[in-house]
Amino acid sequence: MRRNIVAGNWKSNKSFNDADELITDIAEGLREFDTIDVDVIVCPPFPYLELIGDAAEDVEFFVGAQNVSKFEDGAYTGEVSARMLSSMNIDYCIVGHSERRKYFYETNQDVAEKVNRLLAENIAPIVCVGELLEDREAEKHFEVIRSQVEEGLFHLNENDIQRVIIAYEPVWAIGTGKTATKEQAQEIHAFIRNLLAEKYSDDIAQEISILYGGSCNAKNARDLFAQTDVDGGLIGGAALKSEDFIEIAKSF
Repeated sequence: MRRNIVAGNWKSNKSFNDADELITDIAEGLREFDTIDVDVIVCPPFPYLELIGDAAEDVEFFVGAQNVSKFEDGAYTGEVSARMLSSMNIDYCIVGHSERRKYFYETNQDVAEKVNRLLAENIAPIVCVGELLEDREAEKHFEVIRSQVEEGLFHLNENDIQRVIIAYEPVWAIGTGKTATKEQAQEIHAFIRNLLAEKYSDDIAQEISILYGGSCNAKNARDLFAQTDVDGGLIGGAALKSEDFIEIAKSF
């Protein structure tokens, strides 16, 4: 059965010393409660992956990257390949985040290629999908999400799709303080799961964790996670505060 997951996306934040302090506090907090019902993932910037990995050796949580190259190893200056991540025992990797789509012009095809690279190296992709404010206001949000899911994931076979995590992030709720209502979140999560069931099967759809991302915090996490098809959260700003992040992980 699908797992409850809380993944913290640190984005492009924290100095090395600040990162060291934050992960120490998170590790201490995780020691104080039983994480058997939730998989906790910490996704720091690339330079801090080894630091976070060292902390994960003593505490039960996973390490994820925030991005990966769509290319294999080679003459791609500045890129980090899936093979590099695998060699560091990275378990998960975020792809298709709305900020990557917006600022770096990543397409659904780019996402599909990155998913392939990660799966080839046995790294679980956390694939982000979500609509802009103008898409929702024009009532095109279902259409946008359908295209992102189909073009980014539906080339996968039944075995590989079950290795993927999907994160729904309404772009209008990221870093704005706005949050989708629990009803809005459930509606989209159910829609995504139905797409998976139509393409594969209901049994397979029920095995895939779908996370909510978009100003999820310690105050609203419990209500969001209580929804039938919401299996956890991809946490941004609140992941930079150890107490808030731990509280969110306790929200199941």
